[in-house]
Amino acid sequence: MTSQIKKTRCGWANHPLELQYHDEEWGRPVHDDRELFERLMLECMQAGLSWLTILKKREAMRAAFDSFDPQKIAGYKEDKINSLLQNPGIIRNRLKVQAAVANAHAYFRVKEQYGTLDAFLWRYVDGQPIMGNRQKLSDVPASTPLAEQISKDMKKLGFKFVGPTIIYAFMQSIGMVNDHVLDCFTWENS
Repeated sequence: MTSQIKKTRCGWANHPLELQYHDEEWGRPVHDDRELFERLMLECMQAGLSWLTILKKREAMRAAFDSFDPQKIAGYKEDKINSLLQNPGIIRNRLKVQAAVANAHAYFRVKEQYGTLDAFLWRYVDGQPIMGNRQKLSDVPASTPLAEQISKDMKKLGFKFVGPTIIYAFMQSIGMVNDHVLDCFTWENS
């Protein structure tokens, strides 16, 4: 008789919003430029905060930031930034809001040089997710040398709030890295 390993869920997902995000989005490869930009903006906003805070504010941020449309965000002027800073539904941090505008401009530099944000990002992993093969949550690193390189390259292009830890979380989010633990029921489907 063979024993079967009971499939569970990664231990960081506890709140219903985290459960849904974990089960339906986190670690699944993303190639749509608009979705990639949104995920990057959410990770930038998360710096110093819990991911649950971001998930709770996600819909309000989508509305406030014009569905994370880089074209619209690149056009934000000081009056729009000040208006955003009055919105209690979003992360009201001036540096992060200004970073969103800078990142929209950097997004267009990426498009000029690489064609798409997707092409820029996924070339680092030859278009294939890195399989983390993590036994337990404590095996998951906060950053990696690859995240450090991507962070450095993005900063050269003008991106803000893209330190290695943020970039590694972004890589996990968009499925460049599959860091679901091995006994997570989503591991094979990511």
